[in-house]
Amino acid sequence: MKLSNKHKAAIKSYLRAVAASGITVALAIAGDVRPEYAVLLGAIVAPIIKWLDPKEGAFGIGNFEK
Repeated sequence: MKLSNKHKAAIKSYLRAVAASGITVALAIAGDVRPEYAVLLGAIVAPIIKWLDPKEGAFGIGNFEK
């Protein structure tokens, strides 16, 4: 099954959200971090992951305007 670029982008976005949610839960439960701090840290994970992706055209680390 071939996926279009639109579907690939949607899957990557979903996986970033899953990673951010997982980190939030892990920090709150296993890391014994106060929930407020866990939510704040989890909220910055998805944009950082998106920024680190060199193939992300709009926001990625590989997108340098000249």
